[in-house]
Amino acid sequence: MSGPQRTGTGGGSRRAVVTGLGVVSPHGTGVEAHWKGVADGTSSLGPVTREGCVDLPLRVAGEVHGFEAAETVEDRFLVQTDRFTHFALAATQHALADARFGRADIASPYSVGVVTAAGSGGGEFGQRELQNLWGQGSRHVGPYQSIAWFYAASTGQVSIRNDFKGPCGVVAADEAGGLDALAHAALAVRNGTDTVVCGATEAPLAPYSIVCQLGYPELSRATEPDRAYRPFTDAACGFAPAEGGAVLVVEEEAAARKRGADVRATVAGHAATFTGPGRWAESREGLARAIGGALAEAGCRPEDVDVVFADALGVPEADRAEALALADALGPHAARVPVTAPKTGTGRAYCAAPVLDVATAVLAMEHGLVPPTPHVFDVCHDLDLVTGRARPAEPRTALVLARGLMGSNSALVLRRGAVPAEGR
Repeated sequence: MSGPQRTGTGGGSRRAVVTGLGVVSPHGTGVEAHWKGVADGTSSLGPVTREGCVDLPLRVAGEVHGFEAAETVEDRFLVQTDRFTHFALAATQHALADARFGRADIASPYSVGVVTAAGSGGGEFGQRELQNLWGQGSRHVGPYQSIAWFYAASTGQVSIRNDFKGPCGVVAADEAGGLDALAHAALAVRNGTDTVVCGATEAPLAPYSIVCQLGYPELSRATEPDRAYRPFTDAACGFAPAEGGAVLVVEEEAAARKRGADVRATVAGHAATFTGPGRWAESREGLARAIGGALAEAGCRPEDVDVVFADALGVPEADRAEALALADALGPHAARVPVTAPKTGTGRAYCAAPVLDVATAVLAMEHGLVPPTPHVFDVCHDLDLVTGRARPAEPRTALVLARGLMGSNSALVLRRGAVPAEGR
């Protein structure tokens, strides 16, 4: 295996910092609702209730309830886009407001870029239009079918809606794509772009999308929410999928401070590897190398890591590989550092899962609290997995991990910003 790919997120004279967070998750819409859910150890997993899905073999998922796209997205964008893009547009609006980033802060439309990641794309929109095609004929297919299903749709619509004309792109790196999108945003900032809006949102809970997922052996078929997603335990039986995601505003530090923005966190280091689909035992080496590369880029020693947000797939072989990868990369510190996987309370939102973890990590560092891992009590690996209730701490450095079903491995290091939660 070759060495990890580093994106150059750390170091240099231009540092990339997070100044705004926007979240749409099964815990609720907005940072406050999401943080309350993860801090309280709440589980928002439940029976699948989406229309057309209740009779499918997937029984438990993390659905986003109460989300009204029309409250934040104009009609002309709603009719052009799928639910996963509605999430992205809403989360972007929340993130920009959180960063207090408005038109007056934009030197030029070309100074703001957009980078997102997506895996499932617009399944709900695409299914509806394909049904129109085969049921009624081509004249009944809307013109937006050509773009709404596409995994790059959110990047395009966010940039169009906000008139952002800087570097734009979409990362296709499986479930690790969310971390890689943030790393590419940080790299763009380091290379001269003032601001990048980045993140990932997913809406995989439509009939067509679920049928596509049923081929994954890692997908949990459990029927009880409290048993569907239990990583690092002997009862692990796969993961419960979820919808939602997060968007972050990433800026060049000096410019952010000049305009009076709150520096929430610094994107300090990132690295990625690839070990191939279904090779969970091999992901041990790939993930360990990604962790080592991210730490090296951040100039961080293993013992400097204060909290780990685990990938936590919920497959015994994959969980074992992750625990061993942490031991390989962090040495004895791996058994001491608090590890958490709040996604067991929301479900695994594919590309969006690690971005939600990044948002949660930023909040954890601000609040001095490591959130617990819902549904998990009987840990069978040598990890200090935080379970039951949140643990008071003063984390200054967070390590966020992600792996994809097709073999991508990614690790990202965040450092705490200057503003504690009570100062916001």
